[in-house]
Amino acid sequence: MIKSHPANRDSVSPEKENDLRVGILGMGHIGKQLLLSLLEKTRVKPSHIKISTRRPEAAVEFVQRGVECYFDNRRLAAWADLLFLCCLPSHLPKVCAHLHSHLPKHCLVYSFISAVPVNRLAHLLGHNSILRPQYDFVAGGAADMWLSQSDLTFALKDPLLIEASCPLAMSGGISLGVKWVYAVFYSLLNICTSANLGSSDALALINSLFQLKGPDTVELITQSYVNSSYASALTPDEPFPWINLIDAQNKETPLSRFVSRSKYMQHCISAAYKSLLEKPIK
Repeated sequence: MIKSHPANRDSVSPEKENDLRVGILGMGHIGKQLLLSLLEKTRVKPSHIKISTRRPEAAVEFVQRGVECYFDNRRLAAWADLLFLCCLPSHLPKVCAHLHSHLPKHCLVYSFISAVPVNRLAHLLGHNSILRPQYDFVAGGAADMWLSQSDLTFALKDPLLIEASCPLAMSGGISLGVKWVYAVFYSLLNICTSANLGSSDALALINSLFQLKGPDTVELITQSYVNSSYASALTPDEPFPWINLIDAQNKETPLSRFVSRSKYMQHCISAAYKSLLEKPIK
């Protein structure tokens, strides 16, 4: 598995340096649903998750399970490898003002604040490692299916909802901007770069995550991520360059061209998503 970046570690922290650190900023409905899903649907340990919220009392049940909770957004940002923004849109300007210039380069920010475009968020935070899904509503879709489950952890066990929420083939009246998918792949590449993995090892790891291997399969190669001239000069032991995720969500890229033309790759991405949710966590 891809490990976290070794820099900026608290000397008093008991975790191993290579354990992924997940921060959640905000503990409203979205923050709680996200945290429950992380605890029940992933291998992330409670001790590797921290919360910053204006109302720590709202997280008592999670503190009892080993999740640390406090109200210090800068402390959380400096600690986390992956930071989820779950605050209210009205709180965002103040939150961003506190975090601006305090986010480590390797920290991946995932925003659930749909009202704020990714370009605006990048400006407010002074940071370019940000993921933000862009959802659109499709007229005539069977939107009632989303009302069948009010609890996310139960929804992620419903085969119908798992199928409907698949990123490259969403249904039920909602569509997800495909550039988000490309940015997720580039974020995986950045994680490998932060870990100082050579380009060959990075590609092998990402291909294994999506079961892209074997003589008859279509694999991600160097040219899938970067242009041909850069790829030809990149040695197997040299890490990929750092990718601006804002550009990856706004512009055409080598990866967007590659995936859009490969039905096999699209199938592998969808299969990996469904497999992740359908398989029980051991």
